[in-house]
Amino acid sequence: MAARTMTLEVITPERVVFRDEVESIIVPGAEGLLGILPDHAPMVAVLKIGILTYRKNGEKRRVAVAGGFFEVADNHAIVLSDAAERAEEIDVLRARAAAERARRRLADRNANWDFERARAALHRALNRLRAAGVDTSDLQ
Repeated sequence: MAARTMTLEVITPERVVFRDEVESIIVPGAEGLLGILPDHAPMVAVLKIGILTYRKNGEKRRVAVAGGFFEVADNHAIVLSDAAERAEEIDVLRARAAAERARRRLADRNANWDFERARAALHRALNRLRAAGVDTSDLQ
């Protein structure tokens, strides 16, 4: 009989962000989105900055991840990321301020800002806002 759920763990160096039984997972793989259902074949993937979506009790929930690694085997999926936050944990005002600060740095071409670092900061902040369900069209 096929399994109906699998265990999902999202772990950062600081804490276990999430650990529970879920019905499905969508992770932001480096090569595109990966959909995972119970009894999925074992695999390992590199993650990019993006939104991990999982379904529990028929309800979709989101976690902002800042890249990392994903492994699934024997109905146990693990995400290892430098940073991850469940949507309900995200401080929207702080994320919006980070996005605006990064946009200002990117716009100031004459300053001594590290362009790639500012671009990555903007990408992470926008990802956190999207995970929280905030419209980011005014920050793009």
